[in-house]
Amino acid sequence: MKVLKYIDKFLFFISVVFFLFGLIMIFSSSNIAAFMRYDANPYYFLLKQLVNLIVGLVAFLIIINFNTKTYSALSWFGLLATIGALLFVYFYGSLTNKARSWIYLGTFMFQPSELAKVVLIVWFSAFYEFKRNSLNKIFTNLFPLVISAFISAFIILQPDFGTAGVVIILSFLLYLLIPIKKSIKFKVATISALVMIIMLMGYYIFNTSSFSRQISRLDFAYPCSQEKFYTTGNQVCNSYIAFNNGSLTGKGLGNSTQKYLYLAESHTDFIFSIIVEEFGFIGAVLIILLYIILLYKIVSIGNRSVSSRGAIICYGVAIYIFLHISINLLGIMGWLPLTGIPLPFLSYGGTFTLCLIIALSMVQRVAIESKMKNLGTK
Repeated sequence: MKVLKYIDKFLFFISVVFFLFGLIMIFSSSNIAAFMRYDANPYYFLLKQLVNLIVGLVAFLIIINFNTKTYSALSWFGLLATIGALLFVYFYGSLTNKARSWIYLGTFMFQPSELAKVVLIVWFSAFYEFKRNSLNKIFTNLFPLVISAFISAFIILQPDFGTAGVVIILSFLLYLLIPIKKSIKFKVATISALVMIIMLMGYYIFNTSSFSRQISRLDFAYPCSQEKFYTTGNQVCNSYIAFNNGSLTGKGLGNSTQKYLYLAESHTDFIFSIIVEEFGFIGAVLIILLYIILLYKIVSIGNRSVSSRGAIICYGVAIYIFLHISINLLGIMGWLPLTGIPLPFLSYGGTFTLCLIIALSMVQRVAIESKMKNLGTK
């Protein structure tokens, strides 16, 4: 594996540290729920996440050996396969938490909407590099956003407004990064906004009850009020209790009380609440700082890329990770509706973990190509 010596070692190190800390916190936050709620071994979620990471490591070792041109060549196949998987989910997917988002593959639950985010990043990079000489045409600019809206529509139908929102924002921010005339960007942005409004109106007309249920989640203020504590606000209110319990230095690893079934999703959506309870405000600040360093490193690799596709991949991955961090944290703090968006590196989850490793692997490949180009190595 000659290419391993060209990877960005700092990014690799910080990623490994994050994933290892995530394993520790997944065990700490899930062992009670695994035993009491799922009647399983306390190590159940730890072992499953460890398998996810091992599979991800194999994927990493494969992906870094292929030039980003290969990603571009395969991007259309990946896009069509993702759309096909979303269609399959719509008709035959498994219903979990009132959303049809999953495909059961033996013991593994596959979520195509997670894969869609990474596939779109690669496809955007390939499309805009191929069409770089016709970026002054409205249709050329609008086409990728139409594809993103099409994918988002299938995710909304599951319904999963949180993931659909990430896909829409990710695609739009990627589009804004492309060097195109402001006048064209304004026209395309206006058309895109109108398309999204029409999509939501159509969803409301044909599925009023589901739409109303999703809109009701916007009423997320005052979660600890008498009306909401035992219903829609219970999870966030228990998250507040975890924050308060953590104080400055935390209660210590493994000493969380909110993981005793007070927080139903303590090892997924609310794992940061358990981290704050066990490591306190200081631990939370350190995690945020590590995230900032990680994102800065990914963007800097993009800035040094020897190709536009490599730069777009890096910027897209940075946006992808940033959106997950911000939406998750703002949700558990009660500043946004809860969306079920996992926290990168730390939350338990098979599909998301694999997709995150794939995204980071592509960033590493961009770093490898930049270093090999500078060194004159083929």
